[in-house]
Amino acid sequence: MAGTAELSEPVRYRELQAPWRMVTVVLTLGAILLAVNQLFNLQLFGIVILDTRYLYALAGVFLAITFLTFPAYSGAPLARTPWYDIALALLSAATSGYFVWTAERSLLEGWEYAAPESAMWASVVLWLLILEATRRTGGWVIFAIVLFFSLYPTFADLVPGPISGFAQPLPDTLVFHILSSESSFGIPMRAFGELVIGFIVFGATLQHTGGGRFFNDLALSLVGGFRGGAAKVAIFASGFMGSMSGSVISNVLTTGAVSIPAMKRTGFSAPYAAGTEACASTGGVLMPPVMGTTAFVMASFLGLPYIEVAAAAAIPSVLYYFGLFVQIDAYAARRDLQGMAREELPSLKETCAQGWQYLLVFAVLIFIMIGLRQETLAPFYATGLLLVINQLSRATRLDWPGLMTLAEGVGRSLCELVALLLGVGLIVGAFSATGLAGTLVNDLIFLAGDAPIVLLVMGAVTSFIFGMGMTVTACYIFLAVVLAPALTQTGMNQVAVHLFIMYWGMVSYITPPVALGAFTAATLARTSPMRSGLAAMRLGSVIYLVPFFFVLNPALIGQGSLAEMAVLVVTALFGVYLIGSALQGYAAGFGAFGSTPLGLALRVLLFASGLVFAAPGNAGLGLTHLHLALIGAALAAPCLAYARLQRRQSVAA
Repeated sequence: MAGTAELSEPVRYRELQAPWRMVTVVLTLGAILLAVNQLFNLQLFGIVILDTRYLYALAGVFLAITFLTFPAYSGAPLARTPWYDIALALLSAATSGYFVWTAERSLLEGWEYAAPESAMWASVVLWLLILEATRRTGGWVIFAIVLFFSLYPTFADLVPGPISGFAQPLPDTLVFHILSSESSFGIPMRAFGELVIGFIVFGATLQHTGGGRFFNDLALSLVGGFRGGAAKVAIFASGFMGSMSGSVISNVLTTGAVSIPAMKRTGFSAPYAAGTEACASTGGVLMPPVMGTTAFVMASFLGLPYIEVAAAAAIPSVLYYFGLFVQIDAYAARRDLQGMAREELPSLKETCAQGWQYLLVFAVLIFIMIGLRQETLAPFYATGLLLVINQLSRATRLDWPGLMTLAEGVGRSLCELVALLLGVGLIVGAFSATGLAGTLVNDLIFLAGDAPIVLLVMGAVTSFIFGMGMTVTACYIFLAVVLAPALTQTGMNQVAVHLFIMYWGMVSYITPPVALGAFTAATLARTSPMRSGLAAMRLGSVIYLVPFFFVLNPALIGQGSLAEMAVLVVTALFGVYLIGSALQGYAAGFGAFGSTPLGLALRVLLFASGLVFAAPGNAGLGLTHLHLALIGAALAAPCLAYARLQRRQSVAA
């Protein structure tokens, strides 16, 4: 879910002291009240707020909080707030306040094309503030990318070949970035103001009221006792946590602190424990009903209700988690690893009795989102209900310091995301101002020729490379402008294409040389980051394959008849089971393959059969889905028979 932004590197927060902590709390609560007034159309004090004025106000509040919360550099003081950060916070509020005040006049007079001098200078200042906020929250890599592309319109005519575009003067460029609805205050920021903000508030409230502990206990009580139970707990707990944080790194640090030691204690190697947690936390961001920030931005790009995006992501996320579960179970079976001791596990009945309010709140959230189709308002209702129930219970009630901590945490999550979205919006604006997006689309299609699969591979590689240096949301927005139109022009399903980009943007969290999710988990497991990354690659291998499957046949994202979807899901699940079994050398229900040359050869054959079984039919290849399933079954049969024979011989011995 949209909680904190997915960071490209771990961030240190400043522990604010009074009175700046109180300022942050007041600003956060004021921004939430403003959002409630806007989204519920309350018209408090009889005021109707323009959308642009609303977004400028949010930007001013959260940019100010960014400079108070995020230190300027690694050696900056954390125990106090330096004068220059206070000055930047005040400047952010003043500059955004100028645009709030002049929003109606700007709209009527078309300032984005003919701004007065005061608006031009204010645009320059706000552009600089956005860049600095992006650097503090996203790191130097994303700062450099945003800076380059935000200035690109000033020298676009000097760039050779397909990336050449229309140039314009620097003042006009910066005015366009700030005053147009196609740059910083375009789709990413609108998605935040209309959809994301409520889910961030809900996620932070759920965490601060004990939701994380409840979901971890629920996972323990459900699967902790099975073989490899500690790792299976990590899968479920991180999946639940993904509905609250929306951040891979946050997921790893939160659930990994409990799951990784438990996995090591029950026999998992340290790299495998770290890899499991990294994969489980990565999948948490992809799991409906409430996904990461990127899914909300995607809904805005596609012009679809968010719930349709979540529904499309349901089957791929199930396949991903099923593949992870199969591998964990096979790993545990091959090494005869037992589940966690019964005395270590909480009672399911007691866990549900103590945490019933979280289940109720989630049910209300989903009902309002799906049943009433009010995804914008749903998180606010759910948050209000959760706070009321929480404060009525003496055991979970938050006191005044606890409420302050909650408000401060919400503000920190919101400002972090706003800073990144404003920065990423500059990239979108650069493509819009220069007309580069259309040029690149045509060039990409020309390079791919008549082979859409080549364009898909190019898109996967590009998404992976950008995902290494950018947040998932930033990577998605960039490629949604550049790559998605090229893919859809070849006839591919639009929703499938956007999900494809999102999935491949996530791949970098578990794939070396960067693998931030795996490397973060490795620090908790006290093991080699590279070995953890390689383990995560194997365990999360389905994430590399599933996007190709659902792009080639959109029935896997719910775009087809019920019968077709049912057949594809069943065969895809079996294909994923075969792939996971081949990677681990053990097929549940059949047995192990051993480490002999024949066993290794059969594992390769089983992997191929899984690919064929899970792959959708393709008319261009002259093979229907039935043909592929039959080929897969023929390839898998001797492999599974061999594993079964090995098991019987082992039992007899």
